[in-house]
Amino acid sequence: MAFLQEDDKKEVSKSFESLKNEVQIIHFTQELECPYCRETKQLLEELSELSDKIKMNIFNFQIDKEMVEKFNVDKVPATVVMGERDYGIRYYGIPSGYEFSSLIEDIIDVSKGDSGLLTGSKEMLSEIKSPIHLQIFVTPTCPHCPAAVRLAHKLAMENEYITADMVEATEFPQLSMRYNVKGVPRTMIGENTPIEGAIPELDLIQKIIEVYKNNI
Repeated sequence: MAFLQEDDKKEVSKSFESLKNEVQIIHFTQELECPYCRETKQLLEELSELSDKIKMNIFNFQIDKEMVEKFNVDKVPATVVMGERDYGIRYYGIPSGYEFSSLIEDIIDVSKGDSGLLTGSKEMLSEIKSPIHLQIFVTPTCPHCPAAVRLAHKLAMENEYITADMVEATEFPQLSMRYNVKGVPRTMIGENTPIEGAIPELDLIQKIIEVYKNNI
C-alpha cells in the first residue's frame, strides 16, 4: 500500500519543480528491532521517484559500518539530506505527519544550496568554529514542530560545525527520557541546554552562541 496518495504526489511534484541541483537522500535502515524502518524506507522511495534530481541510497545499519561511521549515524531509521556536501541535516524516525513538510522544504533548500537565513543571522553564526549538536524532539501530530526542525536545519546548512537532528520522540523513548522530553518541540543544544517550543531565529542563534562561548 502506497504512503503517498495521487493528490499528494501531484502537490509534491509541483513543489519539486523548483529543485535546482541534485539532492541525495542517504537512508540507514535494518530489518529487525526497528518498528518504523520499513515504513520510512517506503516513504522515502516514493518521494525520490517524484523528481529526477533526487537520488536515494539505502544502507544497512548493521552491515554498512563504513557508511554509518562516515555519516556518524547512531540509530535507525536515519535519513541524511545532502547536496554538494553533507550539511549536517539528519532525520531520526519517520518524517510523517507535520514533519513531512519539513523534509520537502529541506530538500528544496539543499537543492538551492541556500539556508534562507537572515543576513544578520549568517553573520552571527560565523562566530561558531567548533562542533555544536542540536536535537529537536518532535511528534508527527505536533503542528509547531516543523518550524523548530526547519530552523535548526537551516542553521546546520549555514554553518559546517552545526549538526541538527530531528528526533521522533515516541520512536526513541530512551532518548526522550534522557533529555526529559515532556512536550514538543524541545530542542537540545548540546547535552545540557533545552529550548522549549519553537522560538524566533535570532533568539535561538543567540542561545546557541551563548552555549558555544561557555564551552570554549
